[in-house]
Amino acid sequence: MNWLRKAVILTLCAAVSLPSAFPTVARAEVDPELLFPDSELERADAMSLDQIRTFLQNKGGLSRLALTDVDGSTKSAAEIIWRVAHDYRINPKFLLALLQREQSIVEASNPSVYQLDWATGYARCDSCDADHPLVAAYRGFAKQLEGAAQRIRNNYLVDLAVRGTTQTGWGPGITKIVDGLAVTPANKATAILYTYTPHLNGNLNFARILKRWFTKGYPDGTVVKSSDGKRFWLISGGQRRPFASATAFFTRYSASQAVVIPADELGDYEEGTAIRYQNYSLLHEPDGKISLLDGDTIRHIDSMETFRRIGFSLDEVLDVPSEDLIGYAPGSPITLASAYPTGSLLQDRASGAIYWVKDGVRQVVMSKEILKVNFPRNRIVVVSSETLDSYASGTPVPFADGTLVGIQGQPRVFIISKGRRRPILSEAAFRAYGWNFANVVWTTEPAVMIHESGEPVDVPKPSDVQSAFSPVL
Repeated sequence: MNWLRKAVILTLCAAVSLPSAFPTVARAEVDPELLFPDSELERADAMSLDQIRTFLQNKGGLSRLALTDVDGSTKSAAEIIWRVAHDYRINPKFLLALLQREQSIVEASNPSVYQLDWATGYARCDSCDADHPLVAAYRGFAKQLEGAAQRIRNNYLVDLAVRGTTQTGWGPGITKIVDGLAVTPANKATAILYTYTPHLNGNLNFARILKRWFTKGYPDGTVVKSSDGKRFWLISGGQRRPFASATAFFTRYSASQAVVIPADELGDYEEGTAIRYQNYSLLHEPDGKISLLDGDTIRHIDSMETFRRIGFSLDEVLDVPSEDLIGYAPGSPITLASAYPTGSLLQDRASGAIYWVKDGVRQVVMSKEILKVNFPRNRIVVVSSETLDSYASGTPVPFADGTLVGIQGQPRVFIISKGRRRPILSEAAFRAYGWNFANVVWTTEPAVMIHESGEPVDVPKPSDVQSAFSPVL
């Protein structure tokens, strides 16, 4: 019996007590004296080529680029990272974190020429002339990775093995002052990182990147509640955003959707902008503008004529201070041409198909489950086919972020995050995140497959800090 079917049966029958959640790696602040475990540093096989490729696809735009390797051949970034990792026996996760730490290139949506040219910061210092022949020789994505990995393998590791320190005096058990703090590296990997970049914040950031990427993190769209409190939070962009009122929460979610997590895990997320108002609130800004709150955007209504013609009422407008608008991005303005700016469910009188129409674009609702999850309170208006044809055709409506979905008759379960379906790899992973089998929405295969495939959800193996760097893809 597969894990999911068994779990569902146990949930429905309540025949046995469910085991405690899968143990998680501690989420304490990173240790400046233990930035990366030695046992993981030389694990070139920590990620396969396919895993690196998928990882990059889910992070930014680097995966889309065709790059030149050191032998002149054209390769993807994943292929170059994988090659360098194996040529120099260095963990690809180490290389990925180095790339992100130095140039933020892994998560860049459109990496710049400069980011690519100096991807690992190798041979490039603040006072260095980038056009000097000795520096320019290392310009380019592949050359940067090659140079960094070669220096680590052929210099730093050799020096540590022969004399116990690198050429700048860093070594395990040897205390040095960095940015005013006495640091005693606990291992070789940490000494290597301080040799490569002799700055405290840069190295702490390296460890934070690894922790954020390769330890358990709740998918965007997850609603959580601390085990020692009553407040609800939304995980979004690596932050926890508090719901400032019951109205703000219950107009978007139900209490049963919230995952209860330990207070220390919740505290590891930086607190983001509070969600103060219900979606589609009309807000009167300090500068006199009236705008519509639409998700994470503020959409200015271009005139009072537009305001009245659409059917808004001044009784619905809330006066808001400017600080309440921090964190919201400006959205497209609402004009007379904006058909259904707050959205409406329209049903084709002839076919019975239901569409979500917003801003003049119609999106088909693929299943009754999407209808129930996304639009539990919306009224359906029956219209003619001709009326629907007057709107531009858009992509199908996806499930809301944070929804647990499964395909009827199949054992797999996914979490929808950032519009993608992320497969949950095991019962242990499902339980570790505190999800409830009763909240899984079973629907048709087309309704699930309209979501692009996302990064699988797993948990690091429990035991010690080293497990934070085991493959999770």
